[in-house]
Amino acid sequence: MISSATSLGAHAPHRDGSAASARPSSVPDAVLASVAELVERARVLADGDGRRILGITGAPGAGKSTLARQLVEALGPDTAVLVPMDGFHLSNTMLRALGRRDRKGAWDTFDADGYVHLLLRLRSCDEPVVYAPDFDREIEESIGSALSVPREIPLVVTEGNYLLSEEGSWGRVAELLDESWYLEIDDALRRQRLVARHEAHGKRHDEAVAWTHGSDQANAELVARGRTRADLVVKVEPTAGFGAEGLHPK
Repeated sequence: MISSATSLGAHAPHRDGSAASARPSSVPDAVLASVAELVERARVLADGDGRRILGITGAPGAGKSTLARQLVEALGPDTAVLVPMDGFHLSNTMLRALGRRDRKGAWDTFDADGYVHLLLRLRSCDEPVVYAPDFDREIEESIGSALSVPREIPLVVTEGNYLLSEEGSWGRVAELLDESWYLEIDDALRRQRLVARHEAHGKRHDEAVAWTHGSDQANAELVARGRTRADLVVKVEPTAGFGAEGLHPK
């Protein structure tokens, strides 16, 4: 267990208002951190001058959206807002037209250029408020303009699979993040979570297992290639709200 944002490897945030100019060529082994410690690291980032963007990535089922929500809730609505990458899922109708519906969640089933454009708008702070899409897991569709990001909010937290990927336009995302975290997790536990999540959203057990070991696993292997581009590789300490038995962080 680590004891401070400094021991987490926090570095000075980028202050020139431009894209991060460099990423580490290698990263240390994952460190174990509590949610509280990660909240404090995010708070340091938010306390810098101007708008900061924190990106959280990792394989499907690693716990990205759970951690992102906890950070934003702990920091409060005057400090942070969550804008997930999943809002840029292509619609099911479009995926069928493209012949990609059975691979939903793969890198080419999102509007990556639209996501990059949103990050550029969020960095610039030129508009009084930016409206962003969200993703509704109940209907498996994106909802446009569902989230508002007022200019005065200093920290935007964004999370998703492909923030550090170099496939297509995803390669432009890393340079738009002031800091990136890669969540690492035991693969067996991650797959267990995914099966449970798919079943909760209507898949039969055999379908859930097939999707987890098929499309999800292929995506996880691609996501893992971006691990060395992260500023922090972290394993989140299990708590009553994150990673505890019977809970399935997203």
